[in-house]
Amino acid sequence: MFAIDTYGACEPDQAWSCRITRELTGNDTAASLAELLLGKPAAVLGIILLGVLGRWVLHRIIDRLVRRAEHSMMGGRPGKPGLGLPPQGAEAAGGTPVVSHRRKQRTRTLGSLLKSVATGVIIAVVGIMALSEIGVNVAPLIASAGIVGVALGFGAQSLVSDVISGVFMLVEDQYGVGDEVDLGEAIGTVEAVSLRVTRVRDIHGTVWYVRNGEIVRVGNQSQNWSKSVLDISVGYGEDLERVNRILREASHDMWEDEDYRGQILEEPTVLGIQDLGVDGVTVRLSIKTAPGEQWAVSREMRLRIKNRFDAEGIEIPLPQRVVWSRDPRHGEAAGAGAPGGATGAGA
Repeated sequence: MFAIDTYGACEPDQAWSCRITRELTGNDTAASLAELLLGKPAAVLGIILLGVLGRWVLHRIIDRLVRRAEHSMMGGRPGKPGLGLPPQGAEAAGGTPVVSHRRKQRTRTLGSLLKSVATGVIIAVVGIMALSEIGVNVAPLIASAGIVGVALGFGAQSLVSDVISGVFMLVEDQYGVGDEVDLGEAIGTVEAVSLRVTRVRDIHGTVWYVRNGEIVRVGNQSQNWSKSVLDISVGYGEDLERVNRILREASHDMWEDEDYRGQILEEPTVLGIQDLGVDGVTVRLSIKTAPGEQWAVSREMRLRIKNRFDAEGIEIPLPQRVVWSRDPRHGEAAGAGAPGGATGAGA
């Protein structure tokens, strides 16, 4: 009979403090006060502690995943060449401090995003459970939150698109700080990358802020490795076998130069005749370089080729133009420099 009275005053789903106080005192008012002053605060505190513990566990897991990603090599295990690069170029493409810092920056950004999402979800769940525990009807609150979420989703579609695009951009490592990229409207060096916008500075010093959701294509000139392609023109009267030999010697000397050992990944290749133009013959030379080094290597290679051609007496052709004019006295066409020839222009 006592047990029946107890459960009549304190339902089974009520706090344990209510039932214990009712059993000890037999007073319903004391039991209700005990539940209000002890049971519900203890339950809310337990929910909060459980949420803190869950957040700590999730953050530890995310930190471990981030550290593992920081130490992993893209395309291969640490210490082994990846990305299909030769052994000499593997270090320059995957093991340089710049690339390592970029990989750490990307993984830490993703880790920070995951932590923020996990914290937000836990806070929302703990808040709803705590309100429900103190007797607040959370069903209308959940329904209202759903309606507000749908409204915000329609109103902030571009923001959601920017953030989602930024997440995939970071996961796929499309580009990073310091890369030379072509984003369509903006071409230049990436200065900052966030989940919403990418900041690019072009060659004229203009800073472009590009929303990630508006980027439909990315041309990255600094990822993994780069290539310098030089088209060298020589006159039709030159011995092309001799020209190829001189180009191979000049490029081999630069390949052996210790100052460019870390910038050139493979020995340059003379591909041969590329074009038979109006002014001369074009011979193509290809150089595989470290990311972002193709422009400096190209300038130095052109300087060495010019000096070598001057030493060997090889002609770099100039555009040939013939100027004709008509003599008004005779009504005949004459070449430039002919007696009586008037100045004129023609191709």
